[in-house]
Amino acid sequence: MALRTGRPRGAARRRPTMAERADRYELYERAVHDPVAEVDFIRSTYAALRGHRPLVFREDFSGPASAACEWARRGPQCRAFGVDIDAAVLDWGRRHRLSRLRPAARERVRLVHADVLEARTPHADVVAALNFSYWVFRDRATLLRYFRSVHGALRRDGLLVLDAFGGYEASREMEEHTRFRHFTYVWDQAEFRPVTGEITCHIHFRFPDRSRIDRAFTYEWRLWTLPELRELLAEAGFSRATVYWEGDDGDGGGNGEFTPEAAGDADAGWIAYLVAEK
Repeated sequence: MALRTGRPRGAARRRPTMAERADRYELYERAVHDPVAEVDFIRSTYAALRGHRPLVFREDFSGPASAACEWARRGPQCRAFGVDIDAAVLDWGRRHRLSRLRPAARERVRLVHADVLEARTPHADVVAALNFSYWVFRDRATLLRYFRSVHGALRRDGLLVLDAFGGYEASREMEEHTRFRHFTYVWDQAEFRPVTGEITCHIHFRFPDRSRIDRAFTYEWRLWTLPELRELLAEAGFSRATVYWEGDDGDGGGNGEFTPEAAGDADAGWIAYLVAEK
């Protein structure tokens, strides 16, 4: 009698779930990353402070280097560097972001596999560390070392652009759910340790077919405050660090417009840019 292999006759082949078909990097980009808005803010803020447009951009903790690619789209003189320690995510960026650029723009982007503490690139007009990525440095000495390294990597009139979040819900252990087309994004502030200021956060994704990607991304950060950051930037040699506060949309959310602010509001949750001038 011959041995039968494979599926039983008539058995239905299981369709992959939405979670199994999903790309976590694409989901992240759709849910939390807006490189067009980031580059718009950086270029307009630089022009307002310096009186001319910046040309050379370095995106630290760049992941797939979406902002670096967007920068190169802005004109034939715009060059960008994307620096990240994770070779796999840089490779994803080459295949899914860099490949979408026109050949001339693609030539103006260089992806650098390196630790941002040690990265060596040509002097930039702007270095950006966004999506709170630099919070991976959880002690004062290491963050100061990073700021000093960036200070040395900038041109004479260069800027370092950071973002930060805070408010009295920032240290709360909670989940926030945001619906998008075809998936739900879950921001999970899983654990906060008041003595050290350290916070553990996860990103999960949920799908209409009830499949899910748990802990698609995990972050072990320190919840740095704006006064701490400004003091460290001054110690690193920056001449001024200005907070750009997000405006209110009238319904308790942000409106995407950022303006200089000296005091801020005691909001439950806020997001701000921090622009440090060399």
